[in-house]
Amino acid sequence: MTESLKLNEKVIVALDVDSREKALGLAQELAGSGCWLKVGLELYALSGLNLIEEFKKLGFQIFLDLKLHDIPTTVEKTMRVLTASGVDMINVHCSGGYEMMARSAEVCHRAGKKIIGVTVLTSMGEQELSAIGVQNGTEQQVVRLAKLARKAALDGVVASAQEAKILRQECGSEFLLVTPGIRPEWSEKNDQVRVLTPRKALEAGSSYLVVGRPITMAESPREALDRLWD
Repeated sequence: MTESLKLNEKVIVALDVDSREKALGLAQELAGSGCWLKVGLELYALSGLNLIEEFKKLGFQIFLDLKLHDIPTTVEKTMRVLTASGVDMINVHCSGGYEMMARSAEVCHRAGKKIIGVTVLTSMGEQELSAIGVQNGTEQQVVRLAKLARKAALDGVVASAQEAKILRQECGSEFLLVTPGIRPEWSEKNDQVRVLTPRKALEAGSSYLVVGRPITMAESPREALDRLWD
């Protein structure tokens, strides 16, 4: 296996597009590259779970990024539906609390799926957290929520790569760190605040890197995927 193919297995391409056709086109271009695909709220609103099996036929592992956050019973029942599909990993908001996470984790693990928790969105910094009443610094809040997620038996968390090093120290080497806000040197930051380049994110301890526009908006998505490591 070449280095780029091996590295691509750590990349989750965010299919944040506005049509089923665009999503399928991107998936077909990226088939065989080794990367995962992420189905987020926009694509899920358009197609529900219908595209998942088509992506699986193309050989992809799927991260369903719905960031569930509701009362424990509602999330648990929803997880039973979602885990019956071909998804491989699902997420919830850590701020939904211990019971919600623990019950969701039990459902996911029974179905052989991974579950991770969202700590602090990468579009949020100190100012945004303060505006919603969180007085801790960003790093403190991320670590607090990650520890709660680990206690609830989640497989890992979504967090900025900038917090990866301390999360590795606090949560151990097996805890998954899925990091959005990844931007290669040649791309724009867009609406992300806390960002790192792909190689620096891996060096910091990230398990998987979520990359969207630098790949999906490129003239050649497959070439852009391979260029992440330049």
